[in-house]
Amino acid sequence: MHSPLALVVIVLAASVLSVAVCRRLRLPSLLGYLLVGMLLGPQAIKLIPDSTQAKEIAEYGVVFLMFSIGLEFSLPQFRAMRRMVLGLGTAQYVGSLALFALVALALSQTVAAAIVLGAALAMSSTAIGIKLLAERNELAAPVAKPVIGVLLFQDLAVVPLLILLPALGVGGGMGAMEMGWVVTKMVVLLGLLLGFGQPVLRAWLGAVARHKTGELFMLNVLLVTLLLAWLCHLAGLPHALGAFVAGMLIAETEFKLQVEDDIRPFRDVLLGMFFISVGMQLDGAFVITQLPWVVLTVTLMIAGKALILQPLTRRFGLKTTDANIATALLTPAGEFGFVLITLGLTSGALPAQAAQIAIAAMLISMLAAPFLPRLAERANQRLMANDFLARSADIFRIASESMERQDHVIICGFGRSGQYLARLLETEDVRFVALDHDPDRVREAMGGLGADLSPASSHVVFGDARRREALVAAGAERARALVVSFADQEAALKIIGTARQIRADLPIVVRTTDDEPIERLLAAGATEVVPEVLEGSLMLASHSLLLLGTPLSRVLKRIRAVRVERYSMFQGFYRGASDGNDSEGDARVLHTLHLPAAASAVGRTWGDMAATYRGDDVEITQVRRGRERLPRPTDDFVFEAGDAVVLLGTQTSVAALELHLIG
Repeated sequence: MHSPLALVVIVLAASVLSVAVCRRLRLPSLLGYLLVGMLLGPQAIKLIPDSTQAKEIAEYGVVFLMFSIGLEFSLPQFRAMRRMVLGLGTAQYVGSLALFALVALALSQTVAAAIVLGAALAMSSTAIGIKLLAERNELAAPVAKPVIGVLLFQDLAVVPLLILLPALGVGGGMGAMEMGWVVTKMVVLLGLLLGFGQPVLRAWLGAVARHKTGELFMLNVLLVTLLLAWLCHLAGLPHALGAFVAGMLIAETEFKLQVEDDIRPFRDVLLGMFFISVGMQLDGAFVITQLPWVVLTVTLMIAGKALILQPLTRRFGLKTTDANIATALLTPAGEFGFVLITLGLTSGALPAQAAQIAIAAMLISMLAAPFLPRLAERANQRLMANDFLARSADIFRIASESMERQDHVIICGFGRSGQYLARLLETEDVRFVALDHDPDRVREAMGGLGADLSPASSHVVFGDARRREALVAAGAERARALVVSFADQEAALKIIGTARQIRADLPIVVRTTDDEPIERLLAAGATEVVPEVLEGSLMLASHSLLLLGTPLSRVLKRIRAVRVERYSMFQGFYRGASDGNDSEGDARVLHTLHLPAAASAVGRTWGDMAATYRGDDVEITQVRRGRERLPRPTDDFVFEAGDAVVLLGTQTSVAALELHLIG
């Protein structure tokens, strides 16, 4: 394969395919690039030559990565989180680096190689950590602050590491005088750029922006980034340092968001080239022969970070369960670990065999990243519930506080959504029992019931709603409804299954973030699923229409129509509300009928039963058979004992059809 164009086409096709697979599996794109480099590189198929030009292009990926980090760096955020960044971040990184370096020394590595390995393995992934926090809806949770603080410190720590690590290489050793001179140049250059660069840059970009030409603005951003990188190179400093400073300067201007959009395509493509070049260094055959060492390195990296992070995060104010989650999010390797490994290789500080093992171990840890928080959650469950006496006491407390309750609502989860629901229930004089497995939240909620909620009619108790005994103790057999107020699909599925085993006809409402899991939740037995995306869109649409001058009555009509179409349960409520008739006989209601074995409808078809029914203004909206949700019955549908039949109509007609079906 001698044609450069054919080579580019093959690399692009492989990159597109691998990145698409990674996106499908919700894995970072860099894993796809690493795989492309490993398979097509000189160690495997040999389609990509290990050329100097490819490595030089890949270096620009690091330049733009450092520019993006500088662009996301915020001095106000740094000041607000300085305790977490400088305290927790420093302790975690220095402790992890020292631990891994000592282990490397014990395994007969040189001091230089041990430092490079320690610095690389101590890194965590910003992309993976933030992504997992967002997927778990915990960006505003207590666990997020220490995670972001540690990641921010590691991003800043890369700057001095890019300068110091090359000094460890073969022929690159520096004396105290040379090192002092490098540090002096860095301090002077950074002082000049940060002290005088921002006014100049603001005026420059402002003048360019006034031309209102996107192409010209983008070219100037590239010029600024590469110019500062070149200035650092002339001063004997890494290119990436200049790019980082350029990002910091632009971050404090009003052009930050525009620059982020303009620079992203260049950054992603060039960064992809860098990770392909890293993958080219990975010899799959050698890694397989060294698999025990790779597994040992992965285990050491995850266990070592956990050993340092868990007590540190607890010392910085997190409770044990949150500390376990934060530790799980930070233990996988990070993108900059590959940068530091490559730097160690090119400088001669790190042997190729040690680099191979380290890269493979880091790659495996990143593949395992989505599963580590789940393991931490299981550990938290055992931690909170493995003591039989404690569990018995919790169940007794739940049962004692809900024993006298009848026709109450069980709220699973007492976060923000659960608390808002509780306040609305209180306004309608509906009693509830809320289950939450966060002891601090339960304690605070019960202490604050006097202000917003009535302790006499409502209780917030500690308990895991996924456990059968907790739902039984909360009175699921006597409850009017059960609401899952948190957006955790797997937990909701378990709660639905357990609740259906306790009581087949219990109405269950489940909250979810989007439309994707709706069918799965309905099939599991949920009565209704409320997606936040739909409700948020409806509120956005209603406010927009009102601002555009649409009459309020028309807006409400449109919103009601969408809800009637989406939610089967709203049909009765909205039709009655629009008629303005709440009388006992005319208001349309939903009613669930549980067919006993002796019911006349059992064993007969709906067509047969409908033919002998003389009433009207009533319909069957759905039938639930065990955990299966059946569609609206047709004429040949045969009723079975235990079927939960949902009737919609006026109260008079619903009562008449109920008598007809039971006999």
